[in-house]
Amino acid sequence: MVPLLVHRLLVLYWRVFVRHRCTTSPFTISPLTFSADELLAQLRQRQFQPVYVLQGEEPYYIDHVADIIEQTALAEHERGFNQVILYGKDTDVAGILNQARRFPMMAERSVIIVKEAQAVADLESEKAWPFLEAYLKNPLASTVLVLCYKHKTLDSRKKLGKLLAAKDTRAAMLTSNRLYDNQVPAWLTAYVRSKGQQIAPQATAMLAEYIGTDLSRLINEVDKMMLNLPAGQPIDEDLVQKMVGISKEYNIFELQSALIRRDVLKANRILLYFEANPKASPLIPNLTLLFNYFSRLLALHQLPNPTDADWTRLGLKSTFARKDYQTGLKVFTPDRTRAIIHLIRRADGQSKGIDSGSMSDGEILRELVWLILHPVPLQAVVG
Repeated sequence: MVPLLVHRLLVLYWRVFVRHRCTTSPFTISPLTFSADELLAQLRQRQFQPVYVLQGEEPYYIDHVADIIEQTALAEHERGFNQVILYGKDTDVAGILNQARRFPMMAERSVIIVKEAQAVADLESEKAWPFLEAYLKNPLASTVLVLCYKHKTLDSRKKLGKLLAAKDTRAAMLTSNRLYDNQVPAWLTAYVRSKGQQIAPQATAMLAEYIGTDLSRLINEVDKMMLNLPAGQPIDEDLVQKMVGISKEYNIFELQSALIRRDVLKANRILLYFEANPKASPLIPNLTLLFNYFSRLLALHQLPNPTDADWTRLGLKSTFARKDYQTGLKVFTPDRTRAIIHLIRRADGQSKGIDSGSMSDGEILRELVWLILHPVPLQAVVG
């Protein structure tokens, strides 16, 4: 009986005093729309909002913000009673709100994180809206509720989207959009510098082209390289090739270079390597990289005298990144560039079984390379 009585007295204490202390601390009235950097700066200063809605197609920042809240909002000894992790497919709105309305136990706040919130079955159900609306307009001040709505955004034309945009809704919003291809090099350079390291332009260009806009994978590869770097040594092209698993002589970048310089012998050597090692150089990523190159080349053809701003807009800030494009502008005319883009699209269709017969991936790429190196009229290829 005594332990039970003590427990009840402690609950009463925290309900009365902690609740009063939390409700008297001011919260800014929403809608609050933040960038990832703004939210992270707030969290570093231990400024927590009562509700976070983290949404968007790029999952990295959603996971990162949620992880920071999970790691810092409560001390380690407070988490057992006051931190709850829910998964969208295993809960519903009622379950989330029941957890959010609980008072903390011997802590200033409680933390409820809903991962994969897009899978909550009744999140956008009309039956759940009155309860969700009531909570979002008057959240429990001692709770930090985090909804991780990944791979898409809430439709602002529907009830829930309108509710979150309402002036009296107290929720901090983050929309995490995927970067465009031309934004990756600058983002990657800034990330490496934020870690106190440097990265060579060649390495940045190679990572951006090879990995693309997948921030989680980019960060994983860069962090792995930084662990193996001596102090003061920048990430360079050789390290990227070694750590990311790109063959130094036989890779899509060398094939692209051979095409630009019309080096038939080198192109055929690389193709033989690709056919012998299909897992090391799959067709679809190679086609994507070639398509990106010729698409940018066509854009540059529309600019007779591209300025630095034009190059930067295409994600080609460094002299190294521009070199192959400057050569390509001399080798491929605008009409030829358009024809090659069409051929790459045709090869992409063949890789998906469209008009390919029994061709293997290696044969599809070999035919494409031959057509790029030999100016066969497009009409003769497509009929």
